[in-house]
Amino acid sequence: MVIVESQKEWDRFLTEFKSESSVIVPVQCDDNKHPLATNLCLLYIRMLNDGIEEYVLPFRHSDAMNLKKKYLYQINTPHKVFTYDKKKLLHLLHLENIDDVQMKNYLDKNVPMPIDELTTNAHEHFNRVYWGKANINCIIPIMKHLERCRLVVDEVKKCVFGKIQDSFSTYNNDVIPNLYNIEKNGLQTTDGMVYSEYNPYTSTGRPSNRFGGINFAALNKKDGSRKKFISRYGKDGMLIEMDYDAYHLRLIGNVIGYDFPKGSVHKHMSKYYKVGYDEAKSLSFQYLYGHIPEDVLKNNPFFKKVQVYINDTWNSYKSNNFVESDIYNKRIYKSNLSDMNKNKLFNYLIQLMETENNMRVLTKLLPKIEGYKSKIILYSYDSFLFDVHKDDGMEFVKMVKAVVESRGKYPVRVSTGLNYHEMEDITEKL
Repeated sequence: MVIVESQKEWDRFLTEFKSESSVIVPVQCDDNKHPLATNLCLLYIRMLNDGIEEYVLPFRHSDAMNLKKKYLYQINTPHKVFTYDKKKLLHLLHLENIDDVQMKNYLDKNVPMPIDELTTNAHEHFNRVYWGKANINCIIPIMKHLERCRLVVDEVKKCVFGKIQDSFSTYNNDVIPNLYNIEKNGLQTTDGMVYSEYNPYTSTGRPSNRFGGINFAALNKKDGSRKKFISRYGKDGMLIEMDYDAYHLRLIGNVIGYDFPKGSVHKHMSKYYKVGYDEAKSLSFQYLYGHIPEDVLKNNPFFKKVQVYINDTWNSYKSNNFVESDIYNKRIYKSNLSDMNKNKLFNYLIQLMETENNMRVLTKLLPKIEGYKSKIILYSYDSFLFDVHKDDGMEFVKMVKAVVESRGKYPVRVSTGLNYHEMEDITEKL
């Protein structure tokens, strides 16, 4: 093991790093803070070819002669880099060709890796004695970090050479970078900048999003708590939200080949139910996420096709011991799910359709908005939130809307406001 503290040691490390694949474990100064709100304490790097060479690169640790931050920008390699959390590593160190081993494990087992459970007595002691103190990792002895990092690498190596789902490439190269790109933009509040943290390793595949005591995926629309979210551009900016209309109905409609007419889906469905708009909306969601009554199956062509899809996917799941998502072909293995029934499986697939279509939209959208001042700052189940600078103008909003709507396939309602609570519907103006 080499603790890199001199130019000679750095040159040796860099030559080795550029010559073969490796595993990287980042240690940030404060584990209680978002990676964007703290500094990098050290990097642990294990070479894979022989599995012996290992390096500790200290940047902010009391035990070592710390490397200057400029050295971070010299770290690059043409070879594969493996890590347990690619999104976190990208916030601390920008590298190409990173494989998220946790994603490999998740696609195979539908659960995250037990990385958080890996610790040492020293880590437990310091975190107990100095609870609430900032930057604890900077005083935990390097040798104890080394001990824990070795445990992490042992866990990571179990997955490095394991089987890989066909969908891994898309999830690794699109989904994780998409979430990283939203996180890095942050959200401006009246109290300063805050950061969200998406967790894609959920049982249903729909990312959760919470950090610092805030559940960003379920911000209350009625209690005024959204008021604190404002534009970072002050008087030169505004928040703009694009919210999908009848999203799940349209998603499944697209998969089963049911073409909704232009206009409101719920008005269309109300004709079959012979009820008003609000009741039709309630009934559609009730049937979609629950049991479809026999009379609805007889009289409603949409739900007749939905039931065929539910039955087909359930039969495929039972006979093949897995089912695939409709967009990215992610496999959900029977062995990884418990207490499953056909309606519950359908709900899983609906959430995957939602997630994967959103990711497909983001993959198209993010390169298009890269050169603008405006930023995407939040993605929730059926909406995208942007912090828009006035210099980008309404042409920017219209361009984004066209991409988000996928050429009109999934229409959105557009709202704008000076804060996230007081938003005005401007869809008609666009």
